[in-house]
Amino acid sequence: MTHKKYFPILNWLPGYGKSQLRGDLSAGLTVGVMLIPQGMAYAMLAGLAPIHGLYAVTIPLVLYALFGTSRQLAVGPVAMVSLLTAAGIGALSPSSPEQFLVYAITMALLVGLLQFGMGVFRLGFLVNFLSHPVISGFTSAAAIIIGLSQLKHLLRLNLPNIEHIQDMAVALVENIGQTHLLTLAIGIAAMVLIKYGKKIHKGIPTSLVAVFLGILAVWALGLTEQGIKIVGTVPGGLPGFSMPSFDPGVWSVLSVSALTIALVGFMESFAVAKAIQAKHKDYQVDSNQELIALGLANIGAAFVQAYPVTGGFSRTAVNDQAGAKTGMASIFSAALIVLTLLFLTPLFYYLPNAVLAAVVLVAVAGLIDYKEAIHLWRQDRSDFWMLIATFVTTLTMGIEAGIGAGVVLSLAMVVYRSTRPHIAILGRVPNSDFYRNIARFDNLEQRPDIAIVRLDGPVYFANLAFVKEKLDAIAAEKGPALKLFIINADSINHVDSSALTAIKDWILAFRASGKDVFFTGLIGPVRDAFTRAHMTGFIGEDHFFLSNQQAVDAFVEDAVAKEFKLYTLQTNAKENTGTGPKEQNNFQALKRHADEVERH
Repeated sequence: MTHKKYFPILNWLPGYGKSQLRGDLSAGLTVGVMLIPQGMAYAMLAGLAPIHGLYAVTIPLVLYALFGTSRQLAVGPVAMVSLLTAAGIGALSPSSPEQFLVYAITMALLVGLLQFGMGVFRLGFLVNFLSHPVISGFTSAAAIIIGLSQLKHLLRLNLPNIEHIQDMAVALVENIGQTHLLTLAIGIAAMVLIKYGKKIHKGIPTSLVAVFLGILAVWALGLTEQGIKIVGTVPGGLPGFSMPSFDPGVWSVLSVSALTIALVGFMESFAVAKAIQAKHKDYQVDSNQELIALGLANIGAAFVQAYPVTGGFSRTAVNDQAGAKTGMASIFSAALIVLTLLFLTPLFYYLPNAVLAAVVLVAVAGLIDYKEAIHLWRQDRSDFWMLIATFVTTLTMGIEAGIGAGVVLSLAMVVYRSTRPHIAILGRVPNSDFYRNIARFDNLEQRPDIAIVRLDGPVYFANLAFVKEKLDAIAAEKGPALKLFIINADSINHVDSSALTAIKDWILAFRASGKDVFFTGLIGPVRDAFTRAHMTGFIGEDHFFLSNQQAVDAFVEDAVAKEFKLYTLQTNAKENTGTGPKEQNNFQALKRHADEVERH
């Protein structure tokens, strides 16, 4: 089974048959048709010649099909990763297109090594540190930046390659008067066709149709003479072997961007892979193996003149809808791209840049998720402000700063929430043994001499002050009548050494003030921690209970017993009042005993 774990293709290839072939062939050709215009458009977005977008969907697709656990994920260039690639390489200020390409394939190698290493060391859980609000805010802002970056092709303006919205806005205002209206008209027509063409029939490859009509219009009407910018000569043939740079200085500069791409790319890929896998019950997606597969795909990209790739939302959805059953669909897509590279590249000579910009703009428009912001405003304001903070940071300070801020915000929120665990005061449901939060249920019964408190979360060094503050506030609210704290520990999943020391101090302080502490519902690991710290003996084994009601009953029974004993002692003391020395001594001894019982 181990070899199947590391080579997932062995799970489906031995039993491959005609039933899978039909769906895989249909899906592979459909996605391959999508990849031709998308690959070329995204390569331009990354700052590369369009051909490198086609190179990126050859060997990388095959490598993912061999090692990936998702059977529908369609790997290739995506808008987000393309923009991150351009931004990261921009820091090196390449002096020529050739040098830019070397940096791009070096970026692919770095991303691949990082993802492969994370998979080998089983670090797939790291993406959990990016919360959904942060991802939504980052993605929406990045989509806007991507869209604005394509305006230079859509309007045929000489705009600088910048990723800060304020700088983009200034450059756009300064150059808007030079807009080429015919280029704009072609771009808008292409966007309308791509966006709404599927309303005629879902199976229409609208992006490819827009590319074909754009080429036809430019060639037939001689639009290049009217200022329409075109792709020009697209090299034919298969990609040659490429060698990344191994300069430590280059690696150092690209490392931050590479790590960002590795995490964002995997996050996007794994999210869509899990969403699609939920519809299929014949396999499981493994996060660590997915990292290994994506890592190998990117390492492969580095040696075929390509740039970083990952799984794409739209292509994967189309792949699944078109009937993909196994990774063979990706192999068929790669085969179609190879045929295109061998025989069809001359057809793209007259392809307008504005059409490729339209492909990108339509693709990223769906990433702007304003509905999520509205939803969070109504449901969770803290998550809403996390989204807004990430969104604004990404727009104004750049994509790398945005994802960095998102990670910091996610971690900060985890720390903040863990330092302020939810603490509920419980009351008894009438005529039952059930206890519920008094803030959420009405007509619950509470005893003035007992406070039942439930701590929801771990108790550790970072939240001790908050927990103690809450317990003191509850004690102050109850007043002098309070005699007992019952700590419901059902939801306490961990206590550290600092917490155990603090709990001991709390109990000593409570007992000194005439209050006692019972514990209910300790789970195994927490009970083990108490035992190792000798807390069970210190607190008293008779102070631990399975349920809140057992603890209350024990306290009431003990109080009744003490009252009865006190009453008996006081009665005996009265009966033994006398004037002689013996009677006086008996009376004083009984009175001291009664006073001692009463104090406890």
